[in-house]
Amino acid sequence: MNPCGARQHMDLFEEHDRKAAVMVPPLAERMRPETLDDFQGQTGILGPDSLLRRAIADDKLFSVIFWGPPGSGKTTLARIIAHETKSHFETISAVLAGVKDIKAIIAEAQVQLRHHKKTILFVDEIHRFNKAQQDAFLPHVESGLITLIGATTENPSFEVIAPLLSRARVMVLEPYSPKDLTAILKQALEEKERGLGSLSLSVADEALEHMVWTADGDARTALNNLEVAASLVGEGGQITLRMVEEALQRKALQYDKKGEEHYNLISALHKSLRGSDPDAALYWLGRMLEAGEDPLFILRRMIRFASEDVGNADPTALSVAVSALQAFQCIGLPEGELALAQTAVYLATAPKSNALYTGFSAVKKEIRRTGALPVPLHIRNAPTRLMKDLGYGKGYQYAHNFPDAHVPQEYLPEKLRGRAYYSPTNRGYEKIIRDRLQKWYEIRRKLRAGTKDDTAER
Repeated sequence: MNPCGARQHMDLFEEHDRKAAVMVPPLAERMRPETLDDFQGQTGILGPDSLLRRAIADDKLFSVIFWGPPGSGKTTLARIIAHETKSHFETISAVLAGVKDIKAIIAEAQVQLRHHKKTILFVDEIHRFNKAQQDAFLPHVESGLITLIGATTENPSFEVIAPLLSRARVMVLEPYSPKDLTAILKQALEEKERGLGSLSLSVADEALEHMVWTADGDARTALNNLEVAASLVGEGGQITLRMVEEALQRKALQYDKKGEEHYNLISALHKSLRGSDPDAALYWLGRMLEAGEDPLFILRRMIRFASEDVGNADPTALSVAVSALQAFQCIGLPEGELALAQTAVYLATAPKSNALYTGFSAVKKEIRRTGALPVPLHIRNAPTRLMKDLGYGKGYQYAHNFPDAHVPQEYLPEKLRGRAYYSPTNRGYEKIIRDRLQKWYEIRRKLRAGTKDDTAER
């Protein structure tokens, strides 16, 4: 082989590597908003009079943990806050960082403080930090050396240590609404410097709707969808629904401009399950999957159904539905479809009861009506001497010391004594629950009959 030819061949690869090194960032990265005014959505925590916006404006920022789904703006918001408060910004991932990295950041924060500059530490996936890692920066959050901004997709109360959680406010970010995602995509199509505006692309309404729908509230996914679809279109061209389906490998649902058919199909499935028709349930499930419906959306609805329409008539139904979700997440499509089909048939053929749904709805209505009624003294915990002296826990009877582990004492607030919210049916396992409760209610009825302060009978 000619050595010069070999050298030329290597030069071509090096040139390719150099070009790759300067490739433009993905559209989702380029379109990150840089100011609060540019930020779409999350009006609940970023409204004009919101606590967070006032804290930023007054330069009185506090430590905060953003809890929300992927693509809801947690990282972007942290960067904007650092920029608008003119703070030194450090970011680490809980997946990759260790205590050594945290110590280095603390040391740099001390240097920045000597230059009268505050430090914001952004911890992505903070729920992945173990206790030792969280303990490492806790004293520095307490002292104010660093302002912590954590991001998590998981409930922080489960994984973030209590001392750290008590020193940070948890703010919930919601998935983006279709309206917000549509606005984000249109902005990306129009902006010339950061977006795709220089390509002069247009997009059909149904194509835009499909990109928004498949994103499922995730702004990053929506922008990725747009970028992939745009790669199939030449300058000045139009992005059609067919192109989007090809780019995303996902067929669009057959719905009208209002998306009515999408809701018609899920309604048909729900009512078929409630009506105990496994054949119809399988049919509507198949229709939804063939139309490209997100299987996770269907599974979430079936999990809800297991509690709302089956409930304690068959307590196993909820386990079956949750197990189907886990199974699908493990194996995906197409094999995972059978887990959905199995669950649909199980729910359709299970005994039905909406007693839980109606009972809990009544409880929520009661709470709105009566407010925060005090907990009866005898069922309050009494960990201190003062609480015991105040009567906390006095007269409490430990259920396990009584036959059948049942003791006829009052557990509701005084004003609600004798109220009933849950009325089990005679169907399935609820019949066993009903018989058991009737026995206990009779004991309580006799007890109340012997007192003068009895409330309304059951």
